[in-house]
Amino acid sequence: MAAPLYQTISPSLSTLFGSIDGHVKAGAPVFIGAAGSIGKRKNQNGVEYHVHRFYGGAGTQQETYLGLVGEYDVAPLKAQIEEAKALVPLLRLLAREGFQVADPKTYATLASLHLHGVFTAGATLIGSHAFGVLINQMGIRAAAYATEDVDVARREALAFERIPEKSFLDMLRDSGINFVEVPQLDNKRPSTSFKQQGRSRFHVDLLVPSPNSEIQIIEVPELMAHATALPYLAYVLGQTEIASLIAREGCCPVRVPVAERFAIHKLVVSQLRIHRDTKTEKDIFQAAVLLAALGEKFPGAIESAVEDLPVSARTYLVGASPLALDLMQGHPRASEELADVIARIAND
Repeated sequence: MAAPLYQTISPSLSTLFGSIDGHVKAGAPVFIGAAGSIGKRKNQNGVEYHVHRFYGGAGTQQETYLGLVGEYDVAPLKAQIEEAKALVPLLRLLAREGFQVADPKTYATLASLHLHGVFTAGATLIGSHAFGVLINQMGIRAAAYATEDVDVARREALAFERIPEKSFLDMLRDSGINFVEVPQLDNKRPSTSFKQQGRSRFHVDLLVPSPNSEIQIIEVPELMAHATALPYLAYVLGQTEIASLIAREGCCPVRVPVAERFAIHKLVVSQLRIHRDTKTEKDIFQAAVLLAALGEKFPGAIESAVEDLPVSARTYLVGASPLALDLMQGHPRASEELADVIARIAND
């Protein structure tokens, strides 16, 4: 019999994760990188002031000015730091037990976007980091993923309470990582990707749905940026939820697609790639893991997700399904649901 694609997390660990997840969604303090500490400095006139010291996304120590000693009340920030630090041993326990945790750069980047209200306003994390968030939410353990890509998408204009004063690039730089725009091959076209300066391959892509089947560049005025518009992206962004991203030094809320749409969209995307490579294999594997778990834990979810898929995308889904079903042989119930749905749309 084929090996299973995932293992179910123990009830005790699921309960622990659930309590952390609830704490995060209730508004737990979020720091960019490690929570850090509060210290004092003197200016050239001998006047003392408080600073917040912490390690940001680039792994270097940063300091932010808080206020003058005797005038600035450090107690609220101190309490937030202690609250955040109390979670760290629990987060590291989850990491040891196979939960998916974000690397420091990714965590700092997404924490910065969260603090700027980007996810609350409607932006959605997609790609492999969303996969990690989703399998944690589903209480399953699967093969770890590795990526230096962070994909952030928005379906429509973000609903900020106040128009941001900073651009998307500046929000990214607040992570402590020196992001720069990645130039297009045609230098007349605006950038839609932002990478860490230097030799690092770590980068963030800004994405939006394409109004048609063409890949194009569209302005995102509320972020003072441009994004790559992709076909069928509106589908995966059609149903989203707030979930917890965890790292070894902290956790923060992000918006992700619901698991069933994420999985179906992954299969569609796998067939849209011009060159079939390791990314195609990763798309199909991640889809298969989620579909296997959905079919066994939430019967009917796969069928509902496929019903909402645009008709023009169904050919791609049918083309990818044999590869997914081959991986899902160890999960007969889920395989049967997917196969039945595929047979139905293939005959329509």
